[in-house]
Amino acid sequence: MREIFLHRAEADSFFRFDYESPFRRDTSIRYDGLKWFPTDLQYCFTSRLYHYVQAETVTVYGTKGEERKQLRYGYFILNFDEKPYRLNVYKYLTSESRHLNIGPEYLAVWFTDATTGKETYHVGRYVEVGAEKPDTNASYSINLNNAYNPYCAYTPMYSCAIPRKEDHLDFPVLAGEMTYHK
Repeated sequence: MREIFLHRAEADSFFRFDYESPFRRDTSIRYDGLKWFPTDLQYCFTSRLYHYVQAETVTVYGTKGEERKQLRYGYFILNFDEKPYRLNVYKYLTSESRHLNIGPEYLAVWFTDATTGKETYHVGRYVEVGAEKPDTNASYSINLNNAYNPYCAYTPMYSCAIPRKEDHLDFPVLAGEMTYHK
């Protein structure tokens, strides 16, 4: 619970004060605080990273229609309501990782679910997983309470990756950030 509270406090501080915040870069929008679902620990998952036999560079579209190349690297298994769900893991390509100031070993998941376009942003949400671990049997924490909206949810100044159809979770994720503009 403490980790979730700290994540939300850091997000609030970033959006409020950081010069890189979309609210500081686009002065036509006002920051009124993020809206979050109540913390729910049933949306905290642990999985090992299942590598695809061959990682595949796939096309992911941005919200302004541009094509982006991402490495579909593997997947996590999320067990929810006694059913397993598979969620793709993407690894940033070197050029993109330099642009984002992260290492090329950085892992992320993007998803849509039954709340997308209703309680949550219509494009989808993201969860940062962190750096890949050297131990191939290591467990990863996938905390959907930390799911967040991309910058394009706040201002049209940005273009954001749209989760692919295969990155849909077939259950409502009542965790993480909700729609900002209502």
